[in-house]
Amino acid sequence: MYLSVIIPAYNEEKRLPKTLKDIADFLLKQDFESEIIVVNDGSTDQTAKIAKEFSKVFKNTKVIDYKENRGKGYGVRIGMLQAKGEFRLFTDADNSTPISEIEKFWKEFEKGADIVIGSREIKGAILDPPQPFFRRFVGECFKILRKMILNLWEIEDTQCGFKCFKREVVEKIFPKCKIDRFAFDPEILILAKKAGYKISEVPIYWRNDPNS
Repeated sequence: MYLSVIIPAYNEEKRLPKTLKDIADFLLKQDFESEIIVVNDGSTDQTAKIAKEFSKVFKNTKVIDYKENRGKGYGVRIGMLQAKGEFRLFTDADNSTPISEIEKFWKEFEKGADIVIGSREIKGAILDPPQPFFRRFVGECFKILRKMILNLWEIEDTQCGFKCFKREVVEKIFPKCKIDRFAFDPEILILAKKAGYKISEVPIYWRNDPNS
């Protein structure tokens, strides 16, 4: 298995069908073996049912379903650790970053990166449209605090939900992660940095969804 795509989902019955179709259409055109893993994080709507129905169409789809809402960090961690791919990407159920953006990542892995993360904050990123002012302001405040506290000065965007890891990194780092909800991304990155893994940040296309 070359690529695993992990999608944590909580009450995403309206947006998940299109996201799954877009990802599957892209993967079917590739010359490598892949899988989609949907982690239903205790949804109270039809998210799990939709994902399971989709797995009948795209056979390499796995649904991890549990009843209690545990948080995005927990869902990503479970999905990553149950994946089989040599490369493991997690992406948001709202499809804010199209799966085709991963094509930008392969060159970074070829150059020696262990982790490649999408960024909305560096030159070349396209925000269509950008987030509202208040959310951008809160994000900037968090970024400053995060850099000061965690010493992640070299990373501009820790929060973008489009990150890919080599299998080795997942197996070593993710079992150590403890944060289940907000701020799980910086935890992953700081553990990876301490372990000596190379992190590359790539500008991406990102579409703001006001309902996300």
